[in-house]
Amino acid sequence: MEVSNQSSVTEFVLLSLSAHPKLEKTFSVLILLMCLVILLGNGVLILVTVPDSCLHTPMYFFLGNLFFLGIYYTTSSVPLVMDGFLTPRKTISFSGCAVQMFLSFAMGATECVLLGMMAFDHYVAICNPLRYPVVMSKAACVPMAASSWVAGGANSLVQISLAV
Repeated sequence: MEVSNQSSVTEFVLLSLSAHPKLEKTFSVLILLMCLVILLGNGVLILVTVPDSCLHTPMYFFLGNLFFLGIYYTTSSVPLVMDGFLTPRKTISFSGCAVQMFLSFAMGATECVLLGMMAFDHYVAICNPLRYPVVMSKAACVPMAASSWVAGGANSLVQISLAV
């Protein structure tokens, strides 16, 4: 008869700054201020680029995606950090950890692909300036940006499925 391990992990303990509990409130205020600056800054940049027709170029389109990615990343990670600092409960469930890992990996991969597409945009603008409007048309940029989000999510899904 084969004996196997029947234990499973249901939650993780977050140690954070448990050795310095007085600093947790100070850090939570600093993190909240940084979060608000990030959200306000990225939101203002999105709102400035949308109505101005001069800024409807591929570079600003990809920058807008990066601004939105910054907002999405901040709103998905900061609440967990704040919860760890401000509540006495210092645990995260296994599924909560998997979701947090998925979001972090997806946004990191999406950002890498978006930066690669921005590099391609710059390459075409410098090396093929006469063909630039044709190569980097809106019909080409929207699928490129959408594929970066899909690729980031797919990459994250593969990594999480291998980790769980």
